[in-house]
Amino acid sequence: MINVAVVGAGAWGKNHIRVFSEIPNVRLKYICDQDSSKLPSLEKTYPQSKMVKDLSPILLDSEVRGVVVASSAISHYSLSKEILLADKDVLVEKPMALSSKDAEEMLEIAEKRRRVLMVGHLLIYHSVVDRLKEMVTSGELGKIYYIYTQRVNLGVIRQDENALLSFAPHDLSVILYLLEEQPIVVSSHGESYIQQGIEDVVFLSLRFSDGKMANIHLSWLDPHKLRRITIVGSKKMVVFDDMEVSEKLKIYDKGVRNLSYDTYGEYLSLRFGDITIPSIKMVEPLRAEAEHFIHCIESRKEPKTGGRDGLKVVKILTAAQQSLKEKGDPVSL
Repeated sequence: MINVAVVGAGAWGKNHIRVFSEIPNVRLKYICDQDSSKLPSLEKTYPQSKMVKDLSPILLDSEVRGVVVASSAISHYSLSKEILLADKDVLVEKPMALSSKDAEEMLEIAEKRRRVLMVGHLLIYHSVVDRLKEMVTSGELGKIYYIYTQRVNLGVIRQDENALLSFAPHDLSVILYLLEEQPIVVSSHGESYIQQGIEDVVFLSLRFSDGKMANIHLSWLDPHKLRRITIVGSKKMVVFDDMEVSEKLKIYDKGVRNLSYDTYGEYLSLRFGDITIPSIKMVEPLRAEAEHFIHCIESRKEPKTGGRDGLKVVKILTAAQQSLKEKGDPVSL
């Protein structure tokens, strides 16, 4: 039996609480939140778990092996650091920290103490992203030209982080996972329409050394709810629409062919092929992520989304934040 604790019982923390309480051979021993008003209702639903307001009982309990940090982003670093120093494994929600310096320190502590440090880059555990990875790696899409993503909706409006920090880690983690390379230049434009100093809308651009580009549109001030990733390659194009109930992935056999030619008009030819909607067995990404964390606790293996992956995302976020302050000026990585 693996004993775990969840720190943070907000909207997303409640999902972690549900999932870990359902995994066989796992005991959700503690639920922790400094807002005590959240605990009575959870105590009724999860009577097998102890309700606590601070970390102390968790850190002192030798039975607890893993702790999930699902609190506000501003507290990820301080809470995770305490837990790692108590020699417990950590699954911390994204972003793992709000500065590269803090993320590097977390990684250093984890490696020195041989602790599991896993970051909640949820989409990496999505069945469709697994399929996208296969397509990119196998060359089915050809040379990747560019990727663009849309993660927009109306609300929830945060007060302690902007749209960049709240939404971008999802798409950044997927882009880095698929391309297996870091961008060389980052630029971002955004505006604070509702709360001064907190950007509601951000357009983030990445440029890679071989000419590939990625563009990420982030907003909680938009009439549509979109969760979409489009990849354009030299052979095929593909769209992952996570808002679709069943047809989440569409593969377009479209492109531009270079032909032998006698006149300029014959040089380029558009190719329109079939649209394929593959059947993909879906599993709940959060459940897959939670089970992977438990597996890493038991096996002591490096997580699929480990601290080094989290650090790469934080470095881009840090550069993007700098670019935001400088009104879109490019920042080299």
